[in-house]
Amino acid sequence: MKPLARLFALFACLVLAAGCANVPEESQPVAVPQQELGQPVNPDVPQPAKDLDALTVVRDFVRASAQPISNNAAARMYLDEAAGKTWTPGKVITIIDDVFATVPAAGVDTTANPNEVNVVLRGTGLGTLREDGAFISLRTPVELKLLVRRQSDGQWRITNPPPNLVMPYSDFTANYVRVQAFFFAQDSNTVVPDLRYVAGKPQTGLAGRVVGLLLAGPSTSLVGAVRNLLPEDANTEGNVTTAPDGALVVPLTGVADQTADVRRLIAAQIVLSLQSVTTNRVRLLSDGAPLVDGHEDWVPSDLPSYTALASPSADQPGLVTVNGRVRSLGDGSLISGPAGQGSGYQVASAAQSIDGRQLAIVEYADGRQRLRVGQFGKDAAAVDLAGATMTRPTWRPTATADGSGEVWTVVDGQTVVRALRTPDGSWVPQVVNADEILQVGPISVLRLSRDGARAAVVAGGQLLVASVVRTQDSVTLRAPRILQGGTLGGVVDVDWLSQDTLVAATTMPSQPVVKIPIDGLRLDPFNISNLTLPVHAITAAPGRSIVVADDGGLWTASDVGEVWRPHPHSFGGNASPFYPG
Repeated sequence: MKPLARLFALFACLVLAAGCANVPEESQPVAVPQQELGQPVNPDVPQPAKDLDALTVVRDFVRASAQPISNNAAARMYLDEAAGKTWTPGKVITIIDDVFATVPAAGVDTTANPNEVNVVLRGTGLGTLREDGAFISLRTPVELKLLVRRQSDGQWRITNPPPNLVMPYSDFTANYVRVQAFFFAQDSNTVVPDLRYVAGKPQTGLAGRVVGLLLAGPSTSLVGAVRNLLPEDANTEGNVTTAPDGALVVPLTGVADQTADVRRLIAAQIVLSLQSVTTNRVRLLSDGAPLVDGHEDWVPSDLPSYTALASPSADQPGLVTVNGRVRSLGDGSLISGPAGQGSGYQVASAAQSIDGRQLAIVEYADGRQRLRVGQFGKDAAAVDLAGATMTRPTWRPTATADGSGEVWTVVDGQTVVRALRTPDGSWVPQVVNADEILQVGPISVLRLSRDGARAAVVAGGQLLVASVVRTQDSVTLRAPRILQGGTLGGVVDVDWLSQDTLVAATTMPSQPVVKIPIDGLRLDPFNISNLTLPVHAITAAPGRSIVVADDGGLWTASDVGEVWRPHPHSFGGNASPFYPG
């Protein structure tokens, strides 16, 4: 079975088969080490309202399933006594749209017993939350059939709860907290966020659950794309607790033999990952002593920047390709060198390195397209690579002295290629394994994340995110995820707004520009005021205004809901803007 086929087969269990619940064979994520050990929580769980009908019992049960505390006690209140004692939901959650139906079963599924009702829940699955706390976007029909029986006290209760938790989106987001668990890029000390979700209650165990995510390592899709500086035998000595002086104490074990530099990086992982769930000082201990000598308590401002390589500097205003030449987005002027002055190249598309010192261009040459790479403002050397079409180049940064990294493009929609700089300054192309993505469709856009760990891809008009996994002998785009499949289509361009958020341009009249997290859990359309559809290009970067191109020129906005404003330099309707990266 091919890799992407296996990917979709993994989720095939979500689809209804012969009237069975179409939820995965696993269920609610179990908190990693540190979950409230020694801190039993016994809240007064409210009983269901009296005299609920069978349909409402099922609806309320599904909503209550989003409350994970006390072993899903709130949901158990809707089960009969036997089911309430034996129900052990699995470790993956199915999240459904807020609009769902509960109806009596029809036909052969009806029951003649007046004290029993087969209730069918029908909804649209948005995806699953895996055991590692990562959300996987997959839009698919969901159907559950639950037997509801009248009890001796006259109340309806469920007798056959599903083997896995199912909950509406709003209830999920009300009870689970999204966190960024930080790991490191493969060949630099750039941090890479891994979006995860943990139970938000009880609050006392929240920080411990986040630390547990780090100890368990990156989510499945990021394995091989990032480094975890916490060694495999690292753990915590007891719980993550709050000291009397207010510091959050993280008592690590198994890290004492790490070098001083590695322990500082471990400190960065933990402090950055905890910043979304606590404002307390973080006291990092290793076997009872400070993790980093002379520095026991930490706040995020104590850390140096670990995203410098992944963020264009403020003195790089961005560029735009228009009429075969490259201009500055800052003042509208033609850039120096043959790419701007028109004396050498007819530019189809281009990409500037993050540090601004390099420029990769795709040029029209002899009826085909060809890649060139060189210093900004100077002649660019031709790469031994050409095709009928080539996607706009994209840069992967490295920590090398020249920062030149790699340049990626896709030839004829089928061959992903990375060009590597050799010691003599030339660029040599190598093929990237993209088999899993190509099964979705031909690739029209590929944008590497500025930390180098992921790629955003448009394949067959759909938006995907894949991990960039590197070995000594090869590079693979692995574990692709279609984001908002069935909802988002006609995607024509995409860029990285931040390390965990994308913006995309589409041909959809109702949502020509959208913002979407890299896990695809939600979709936020931008205001369409002032745009002349269709939008054909988009660019974004951390701390920058989003720039889109339509038939009228360039438009800018800072976020969803903001009205698009004309760019100071419109350049006409065939402009394609791009920030470094």
